[in-house]
Formats: sequence, structure tokens, C-alpha cells
Amino acid sequence: MIKIGIIGGSGLDNPNILENAKDVEINTPYGSPSSPLKTGTIGGQKVALIARHGREHTIPPTQVNFRANLWALKEAGCTHIVATTAVGSLKLEIGRGDLVVLDQFIDFTRHRAITFFEKFEPGEMKHTPMADPFNKNLRELLIKGCEDLNIKHHKTGTIVTIEGPRFSTRAESKMFRAWGAEVINMTTGPEAALANELGIPYASVAMSTDYDCWKEDEAPVTWEAVIEIFKDNVAKVTDLLTNIIPKIK
Repeated sequence: MIKIGIIGGSGLDNPNILENAKDVEINTPYGSPSSPLKTGTIGGQKVALIARHGREHTIPPTQVNFRANLWALKEAGCTHIVATTAVGSLKLEIGRGDLVVLDQFIDFTRHRAITFFEKFEPGEMKHTPMADPFNKNLRELLIKGCEDLNIKHHKTGTIVTIEGPRFSTRAESKMFRAWGAEVINMTTGPEAALANELGIPYASVAMSTDYDCWKEDEAPVTWEAVIEIFKDNVAKVTDLLTNIIPKIK
């Protein structure tokens, strides 16, 4: 039975896109998830949605209980996960409001629980392959959905995930660009890694809201600017989700 987990990021914490929605509380071995699961359907497909930062966006990135969030989705029977996130652009051609279908990540976080495997049983070492952390089939559906809806998008993107909650210095922003990162946020790396450890196909669609601070001919990013751009363009993300969710097999 297919069931899709949606992880709603900044600006999409509590979207009204589910039919027959109801809240479900799930306890996990890792504590409480960021929010109750909102379960329901999209186009007849069963869905469970969690707000990554809480429904009122009260949980800073470092304090997000990623392990509990992923475990709760697995416990609810989710067979696939599609995540959304707001990102800063590290490339001029990725403009504000553009969507990016991520294909690689660089995890630059330092203070998070980023694995389920904190202890190895004798003879059972767990080193999860992570060469291609975003599921190919889900990514193809996201790309096709953007094409069908005529949404400006980028078919690939390497994201660097920083600790936060502060934004980057100019030196850091320029360093990440030199590393080959194309967008930046504060959540995707650990989340994608944990989904892979659980063996759940995972993909993430990112919305570019700003140019971080590497672009010196304009003001550095602020949270107010991020959320304003996301709200102006959030329909792109919700339309994309409602387009692809019924097609996941």
C-alpha cells in the first residue's frame, strides 16, 4: 500500500491541501516529532504530513528532532517521502521563486543527531550508501510536474546544509560556492541521510528565496525577505505536490 509522507518546510508548515484531514499523534523511541501528523488524501492517495519546524514555526533548525520526524512517518506506514524547503541561491541563474529538484547534498551541520545507528551490534556494521541520496523516480516525477505546470525549475541542484539559525558570513557563502554548492539551507542534509538509513525513498523540492550574502550588489538575506518570497510563490509548491502525489507508485 502506497502512502506518501510530506515534510513541510519554511512557509509550508500547515498547508490546507489534504482531503479528509485529521491529526494523528505518534510516539517514537527518539522523542516527540515536530508536530502531529496530519493524515488524509491527495487525489485519492494516502498522505501523512509533518511540519518540520512545528505548525507555528517555533522550532529552530538545530532543535528539529529529525529522527523522531522520520521515524513517525515510517511508523505511520509511509513508503515514500517528499520534502519541501526554502533555500538561498548560490548561483545567479537560480532566481527568486525558482524551484530546484535537489540531487546532492553537503552536510555542514555540527550539533545534530544525524544517524539511527549509534551502536553497532557485533558483526552488523551499518554504513549506509549515500552516493545518490535523493530518489531518482521521485525526482523525475517532480521534474515532470514542474514541466507540466510550466513552473520555472532546475533539474539538479547541490545543497549545502548549515547549522543555523544564523545566516552565512560572506566568506562562508563564497566558500560554499567554491565547493560547488548551488543552494543553501539549514535542514536537508541530516533529513535526507536519515531517510536513506530507514530505506525510505526520499526527494526534496527547494524554493529559492534569496541570494544568501555572496552577491554584494544587493542587501544580504533576512528572514523577513525569505518568508515574503515564499508566501508569494507557495502556490507553485502546493500545485506541484497535488500534481505528483497521485502519480507515485
